[in-house]
Amino acid sequence: MTLEEKIGQLNLPTSGDITTGQANSSNIAKKIEEGKVGGLFNIKSVQKIKEVQKIAVERSRLKIPLLFGMDVIHGYETTFPIPLGLSCTWDMNLIKRSAQIAAHEASADGINWTFSPMVDISRDPRWGRISEGSGEDPYLGSQIAKAMVSGYQGDDLMKNNTILSCVKHFALYGAPEAGRDYNTVDMSKIRMYNDYLPPYKAAVDAGTASVMASFNEIDGIPATGNKWLLTDLLRKDWGFKGFVVTDYTGINEMTDHGMGDLQTVSALALNAGVEMDMVGEGFLTTLQKSLAEGKVTIAQIDRAVTLILNAKYDLGLFHDPYKYCDTNRAKTEIFTSAHRNEARKIAAESLVLLKNEGQLLPLKKSGTIALIGPLAEAKENMAGTWSVATKQENSISLFNGMKSVVSNSAKILYAKGSNLDYDAAYEERATMFGKTLHRDQRTNEQLLAEALQIANQSDVIVAALGESAEMSGESSSRTNLEIPKAQKDLLQQLIKTGKPVVLVLFDGRPLVITEENKAVPAILNVWFPGSEAGYAIADVLFGDVNPSGKLSATFPRSVGQVPIYYAAKNTGRPLGNKQGNFEKFRSNYLDERNEPLFPFGFGLSYTAFKYSNLRLSANTMKSNDKLQAFVDVTNTGNFDGKEVVQLYIRDLVGSVTRPIKELKGFKKISLKKGETQTVSFEITVEDLKFYNSDLQFVAEPGRFQLFIGTNSDTTDKIEFDLVN
Repeated sequence: MTLEEKIGQLNLPTSGDITTGQANSSNIAKKIEEGKVGGLFNIKSVQKIKEVQKIAVERSRLKIPLLFGMDVIHGYETTFPIPLGLSCTWDMNLIKRSAQIAAHEASADGINWTFSPMVDISRDPRWGRISEGSGEDPYLGSQIAKAMVSGYQGDDLMKNNTILSCVKHFALYGAPEAGRDYNTVDMSKIRMYNDYLPPYKAAVDAGTASVMASFNEIDGIPATGNKWLLTDLLRKDWGFKGFVVTDYTGINEMTDHGMGDLQTVSALALNAGVEMDMVGEGFLTTLQKSLAEGKVTIAQIDRAVTLILNAKYDLGLFHDPYKYCDTNRAKTEIFTSAHRNEARKIAAESLVLLKNEGQLLPLKKSGTIALIGPLAEAKENMAGTWSVATKQENSISLFNGMKSVVSNSAKILYAKGSNLDYDAAYEERATMFGKTLHRDQRTNEQLLAEALQIANQSDVIVAALGESAEMSGESSSRTNLEIPKAQKDLLQQLIKTGKPVVLVLFDGRPLVITEENKAVPAILNVWFPGSEAGYAIADVLFGDVNPSGKLSATFPRSVGQVPIYYAAKNTGRPLGNKQGNFEKFRSNYLDERNEPLFPFGFGLSYTAFKYSNLRLSANTMKSNDKLQAFVDVTNTGNFDGKEVVQLYIRDLVGSVTRPIKELKGFKKISLKKGETQTVSFEITVEDLKFYNSDLQFVAEPGRFQLFIGTNSDTTDKIEFDLVN
């Protein structure tokens, strides 16, 4: 390979405006023919991809096939709940299956590389991209990371229905100061190792083919140019064998970080351990000069090229560059009825019942139901953020889903009631990428009058309120986590009718719904459930599916509590009560309670579960022993249901301060009405290990508390000792 051809393999431009029939005349075609492109992203459809691949393998000198990447984040055309919603299923088989279907459909349309999963831990719901991850907990996040990588890549990348995964954003992207996207991240190494790095490592251990560098800095050096992060930690310590790609213009952006001009930061990135440059073309335009000036070495370039070529070889592209270009697959294996049925079931599992006073839910399939709110007939928003392959016109709105599920058994009346927000400019910012809410030009009074008219004709009101899809996601940070005021005012008026109100809450993050929780008897948090949203929500509302979702991120009472998470540490002056009473010279607020509105792991069911007889196989264990924990769980309600049984451990005394509780196991079980099941967990020394102040992964002898219950707030505990 010539030097130009080697550097070309490290270049990942976007496809730009290529359409079928234009590839040959596009600027990108010339670069491909000259061997200056290693892959493309954001190109959709097997016809376009085949046309572009043909240029690479038939007209370039070396005939090296291209990688084709896309943000296949939570499904392809069949779209699943946003990742935060998916995580609330706590079901690794379902999560893995969602990735398998996504890979199957994307590969049928020519894609062989996805920029997923995003495994960033986030404990700050102001950050919009919390919607794209799996919440606040490193243990749960690690299990999901493994499931997603396995789902995308399968057991054989040579198969034509598996694709490369790309774990992102390495690292710590989910902890920006002030919750503002792309902002500075600054944390201690001990917090980094214990709380934020585990999901990335789990993904690497699961065999992810690629890793994406994050935008933020780490110890003062941007991740894209951070050799400690990308070489010492990722490759030397963790043994990563794949390739590292930047995020969109990540190299160029190091200039604004203050790291130097494009040539300087491009050399910094290569020296740090970056193999592929997304969009910025810093490698393409500066590496030859840097090589001549001794700022990079040919060995570094050769290593990077080798890793890119290895990935193409592993995919079987050298054997058959058109293996992902089967037009028959594209016609028959995308957005199939079978995939949609699975998406509907998975979406229903992701919904979290937050309140159900007086057993208002499930609704009866009879009488008259008023469906009111700007999210009720909003199919373009149902897939949520980062659903770039979704055909929004195919998504099922809540209105259509409810009509389908009740058929002729009940009457569904609909009114919009209000716009998303009083401010039209804000609504425009919050409904980008075609996710319009079709802003109603009637006055606020006219919209409300119509809503109250149908509300007064109904037996029950379903209020579909919350965020639009693009109010969360990338570059969608918020300082106010409440429902927009236009919708809050609408809800207040609906409550005044005296009719029972069910709040169906759409969101891409934990919201502050303290007022709503006091005011309405039932709240079903639905996130953005995907292309089959309306069906899945209706399935739960009418009791065809008993809700079993559990929160993977804490819901605060106030934005002033943020960042808030269950695995906090005690201070030297912890608050001595849980009644919200203020205590001077204790760690608390003058104007707010300490505890959240809804804790991590929380989620109700239409039935009830009783935990009893928590016990251990022994009260001591050695480092080479295994301890068994048991608890009896009984379905004491009137419905069959599913429960996520959660195990937490507290290390009571350590060489460094330890969290008051850490998730160390969970099992999702099904129980018939009246059934009791004994649930067991195995505890090993690995579950007791943590990184100490020397960053050694150790388990220290001493006393531990073990909790098993329905959420992180459980107090049912038992103690044991780890002995030498």
